[in-house]
Parts: sequence; structure tokens; C-alpha cells
Amino acid sequence: MEMKLMQLRPAIKLLSKSLVGALAALLVLIFVLSRSVFYAEPGYVYHVRTILGAEHVVSDVGYQFFFFGRWNAWKRSLTVQAVTGGSDIMDYAEVENSEDSAALPPQNIMFLDQVDANAQATVRFLIPTDEVAFTRLAHEYRTPENLLRTALIPAFKETLQANASLMGAEEYYSGGRTEFNNEFENQMTNGIYVVRREEQNLAQLRRQKGTANVALGTEQEDFGDETRVSFVVNKVRDSEGQPLRKRQKFVDYGITVVDARITQMNPNQRFVERMQLKQKASADRAIAREQRIQEEEQRLLAISRGEREVAERQAKAKVEQIQATTEADTQKQLAITEAEKLQAQANIQRETAKINLEKAEIEAQTLRTLAEAEAYQKKVILQADNALAQKLDAEIQIQRIWAESFAKRAVPQYVFGANGNTPTGSDSEARMFMQMLTMDAAKRLSYDRDLKK
Repeated sequence: MEMKLMQLRPAIKLLSKSLVGALAALLVLIFVLSRSVFYAEPGYVYHVRTILGAEHVVSDVGYQFFFFGRWNAWKRSLTVQAVTGGSDIMDYAEVENSEDSAALPPQNIMFLDQVDANAQATVRFLIPTDEVAFTRLAHEYRTPENLLRTALIPAFKETLQANASLMGAEEYYSGGRTEFNNEFENQMTNGIYVVRREEQNLAQLRRQKGTANVALGTEQEDFGDETRVSFVVNKVRDSEGQPLRKRQKFVDYGITVVDARITQMNPNQRFVERMQLKQKASADRAIAREQRIQEEEQRLLAISRGEREVAERQAKAKVEQIQATTEADTQKQLAITEAEKLQAQANIQRETAKINLEKAEIEAQTLRTLAEAEAYQKKVILQADNALAQKLDAEIQIQRIWAESFAKRAVPQYVFGANGNTPTGSDSEARMFMQMLTMDAAKRLSYDRDLKK
């Protein structure tokens, strides 16, 4: 047993030395890794320096080896803000996962019309990631904190104040907010305008009156030069008409501005009160203007209503006039038509009468001719037989009448006479009476019954 232990003792010593060597190597490896490896987070650029004096830029994500050197973390985008609750302390500028690069308190600026305000703004800068530009930037400023403190924050403050000097507060709050923001971003990107403050004398449109002489009453004498002094800021331009600018220094190191905004503007209380009074006056003017417009509209409405009534009356009168004229024209046409009808009828009647007259004349002529012919015929006949035929016809008619009368006479059935004579009303007496009448008629006819030889 002891012999076996003695045989294994060298092996155990060798194993122990191996384990100690491996453990030492592991400790050395852990020490080297802890001093030479770091993890690169996304959104950062790292300036790495090795123990041998070499340096390089790391922008990839993952574990990086720097062999007992040093490294600095630079955010790809550095943000400078002026916000409520901000501070000028920037100890966390190189702290990973920090939200802001520099959060400053609201910046007090002065507008062109000498109104101060506390401005809140945000500017986001993008640093270069290529090897040459970033190395030059790292050599110049060494840390992001130095870059912020010596370059970006001063540029931010200077540009904000220079931008305020281009515009008055009233102009800003009267619709110039967008222009103010655009100019701020423009100057942060391309440089600050070189300006010149100039004094201008503007003539007063409304003449002022003095009130020192009470005896003059409202007819006061003019006083003053009727001008007022105004200060304007004009951009200095070159020979080509382009505005001159003060170049932003950080641009020389490849830093670009990706976003610039004015988020809040709080003027002083006096200006706020003045703006409130102005707003009230503007509201009163607007109300008065609306009332004036309403009155004008009412006036125009009354005029329009009157014109409409006049137009309606004129239209109604015109309709009535047209109707009356039409009826008169109709009556006239009817009268003309009726007159023409009557005239035509009269013409027809006249023509008809003329025709009838001619016809009557012809008929009369015919009748006269016929009568003359008949009279001539009768005359000839009468001359021929002394109108015997007519006389005989007349006598025959007379005899027929007497015969009919005799036949119809009323006589008694029995007639009594005395002394042998026929009583009165007998046939003999009737015949004698008839003969007497016949003789009388013949006498009246004046014709001779005897035939002439």
C-alpha cells in the first residue's frame, strides 16, 4: 500500500502542478479579459485606446477587445434641451442609457422690442462615425461632456438669443411663431446671421395737439416733430445679396443638426398683462366690427327688402300693364276682326243685294214682258171675241152659284095658296128672282150675249 502511494506521489504532484497552472492561467485570462474587453451598446460610438498606443473607433454592437487600454462612450446623437427642471450639471453625459445629454433650465432671451421671455427649446446633434472625423473630434474635445460644455451648449444659447433679436414679441405672438422656429433651425444648421441694428424715424400719421393753453380749447397748436424713433434689425448681405453668417464651429468636426425646435415661450408678466389688454381691445374691436357688419347687413337687408318690394310692385304693375295691353290688343283685334267680319258680311250682303236686285230686275223684266205678252194676248183675244169666253165663264159661275143656292133653299113640304095663285116663295117666284139677278149681273158685265157676225 505504501509502495503504491509512493508510486502515485509523482503523478499527484504533476497533477497538482497542472491544476495550479491551469488555475493561474484562468485567473490571468479573467484578469486580461476584465481589462481588455467591453460590450458596445447600440446607439453609441466608442473611442478605444490600447496599451500599445493604438486607437480606433467602434460603432458595432457586441463585445470589443482593447488590450489593457481605455475607451470613451459617445452617444451618436447628443441632445441639448432647455426645459423646466433642467440643470447646468452634465455629470451623466457619458452614462449609458441616460435620456438626455444636457438638460438646461429655460433660457431667458430678449426680443427685438425689449420684451424678455423664458424659452424652452430642444436641439439634437449627430456626431460623425467615420474613423478620421470622429478621431479628430475625440482628440479635440476628449469627452462628450467637454463637447457639450464648450461647443454645443454655447452654440445653442447664442443661436437662441440671436434668433430672438430678429423678431419682436408682439410679432411672435401675432402669427410669427412658425417663422421664429424655422429661423432658429436655420441658424443652428447654417450659422447665425450677421445683423446690423438701425434707427429709423417714422412719420406720425395722426397729428398730436398740445393742451397747455386752456384758452384755445380744442383748437390747440401742433407740437413735436410728428416723428417717432423705431429700431430695426437688418441682415448684412454680401455682394451677391446673400446674408452673411457666423459659421457654427461644431460643423468643422462633422457634427450636424438633425432637429431643432422651440417648444415653449413664456414672456414676462407685464407683457402678458399688456397682451391681455390688447386681446381685450382686439376682442372689443372684433365685437364692434361684427356689430357694425351686422348693422350694415341689416341696412343692406332693409335696402334689399325695399328694392325687392319695389321690384315686386314694378313686376306686378308690369304684369298688369302687359295684361291690360294684351287685353286691349285682343279687344282691338277682336273689334278689327268683327269690323272686318261685318264689312265682309256687308260686302257680301251688298253683292247679294246687287245680285238679287239684278235678279229682281230681270224677273220683273221677265214678269213685265210676260204680263205684257199675256195682256197683249188677252187684248187680242178680247178684241177678237169681245172677251166672250171670260164673260161666259163668269156667267156660268154666276148661274152655278144661283143654281146651288136655289137647290139648297129651304121650302116647306106643303104649300098652301089662295085664289089659285102660287104662294110666296114658290118655284116660279124663285125663277123670276134668279132671272132678275142674272140680268143684273149681265148688265154689270156689260157684254152682249149675241154673237157678232
